[in-house]
Amino acid sequence: MDGLVSLAPVLAPLFGMLGVLGGAWLVYRQNKRKYDSDAQVTAVKTVTDGFTSLLEQQRAAATQTLERMASLEAKYSDLERRVEHLQEEQRQWRRWKVAAIEYIYDLRGLVHGALHRPAPDPPEEIAADIEQRDVA
Repeated sequence: MDGLVSLAPVLAPLFGMLGVLGGAWLVYRQNKRKYDSDAQVTAVKTVTDGFTSLLEQQRAAATQTLERMASLEAKYSDLERRVEHLQEEQRQWRRWKVAAIEYIYDLRGLVHGALHRPAPDPPEEIAADIEQRDVA
């Protein structure tokens, strides 16, 4: 026991120094864990912000695509209506042309029958149509 008492002036500072070093090591570990935890939180936040930004960009692109599709569909629908209208006009003109040629053909027959002479030659603009009717 006397040996321990005589070593007390040496052991007390040694244990005190070990306590200080141990405490410093614990503080270092705690700060390192906190720093690592903060770094992880920052990294997760950065990744989350990046994904959020990408998602917003994707949504904006999808919205823009849908708007473009709606615009194109409206234009296509308008063009379809115009084409149908033009086709109907074309069919109407064809019916009128056939009726006019029939009428002209009937008039030529009347002129030929009533005057006992051949009908005059048709104008160049309709000659081909009249001749087609004569052949048919």
